[in-house]
Amino acid sequence: MAEPAVLSVSELTRTIKALLDGDERLADVWVRGEISNFTHHKSGHMYFTLKDASSRIKAVMFASHNRYLAFRPEDGMRVLARGAVSVFERDGQYQLYVREMLPDGVGSLFLAYEQLKERLRAEGLFDRKRPLPAFPRRIGVVTSPSGAAIRDILTTLRRRYPLAHVIVVPVLVQGEEAPASIAAGIERINRFREVDVLIVGRGGGSIEELWAFNEEIVARSIYASSIPVISAVGHETDVTIADFVADLRAPTPTAAAELAVPHVRELAERLGHLEERLRAALRRRVDEERARLRRLAQSPVFRHPRRLVEPHLQHRDQLDRRLVDALGRLLERRRAAHQALVRQLALATPRQRLAAARSRWQILDRDLKRAIALRLRERCQAFGHLLGRLDALSPLKVLQRGYAMVYNETGERVITSVRDVAPGEAVTVRLADGRLDCQVWGIEEGVQHGNETRDHGPFRSGTDL
Repeated sequence: MAEPAVLSVSELTRTIKALLDGDERLADVWVRGEISNFTHHKSGHMYFTLKDASSRIKAVMFASHNRYLAFRPEDGMRVLARGAVSVFERDGQYQLYVREMLPDGVGSLFLAYEQLKERLRAEGLFDRKRPLPAFPRRIGVVTSPSGAAIRDILTTLRRRYPLAHVIVVPVLVQGEEAPASIAAGIERINRFREVDVLIVGRGGGSIEELWAFNEEIVARSIYASSIPVISAVGHETDVTIADFVADLRAPTPTAAAELAVPHVRELAERLGHLEERLRAALRRRVDEERARLRRLAQSPVFRHPRRLVEPHLQHRDQLDRRLVDALGRLLERRRAAHQALVRQLALATPRQRLAAARSRWQILDRDLKRAIALRLRERCQAFGHLLGRLDALSPLKVLQRGYAMVYNETGERVITSVRDVAPGEAVTVRLADGRLDCQVWGIEEGVQHGNETRDHGPFRSGTDL
């Protein structure tokens, strides 16, 4: 049986820590509890215990996180803490590492706010930021008609930019029906195509009073707006979901009106500056052009204009001479070409062409006859040469030298061997000047050396002539 594995305390603690750190559910949790044993260390870190009726857990909130707390934690305070559960290896204790903390009274609302904010951010509703028109003609305002916000907005718009026409859409900004009312107002103002910019908001209040601008229906209606939206909810420290979705966030309703329009006094000052710059630029331009005109008036071109023209007149005369010479040469070439064509045309009449053809025919006929006669002589000479060679090889020439040819009795076959005849057989002997009819009396064979035949003894047979 194998012995069980033995772990040290450190190994066991690290194993437990790895298990806790690897659990995603414990990496980001919200815990509700009551603070006890609270200590704010001189390093800035906060150490405390969260407890309820039946359990407790140690917690720590480091200075990098607790510096943003909007309240001061105390013993006995019920809070909502957000963080991760892990193990402090030295003591072997698991504890909550807190990143955010809220009083329990607003904790549930804040949790819903954070969850909706993360979901809308993941969908990309916070990414679109459209530019505002520089000089809006019509401004839409979606807010309560009886609050201080609408008075501040209208007062600011009249003071800063009285040229703009303001369209107010009254809505509820607080209560259960407020989110739907705000969304409907935004959709209604979008039906007016002439509205250039839209202000959506209300005055300050508690988180519960501002909660309508944290609802999803309001956020999606702002994102669906075809008009650029300025969000103006509460005071500068109040941040709602509507602020993240809008194209521009204003810290207050008054600031929203200031961001929506320019100030006419500033515009007048800008126009005055631009007018002065334009006048100065025109004066500089006029001065520069006058100076340029004076320089031109003093230039040799205007003082002695003929000097400017004379070189061109001389050049014109040179070009004129060159043109005349070129035309003369061209005319000569054309005249020579015309004369050549006239000569060719004179030679091209039918009678002259017939005479020329007859002359060429006579020349060709004479040349042909000479060629035929020369070829005939060459052929005759060659024939005579071949005929002499053939005559030299003729059997009749051989016969003239004393030789004879022996045929059988009918003269149809030449006898070339003594084996071709028998004694008593008739043969015909052909001589150079005639023929002899003979009869063989005897036969004697000789020894053949090459093409010659020699007898071995005296001739013992004769021929009967």
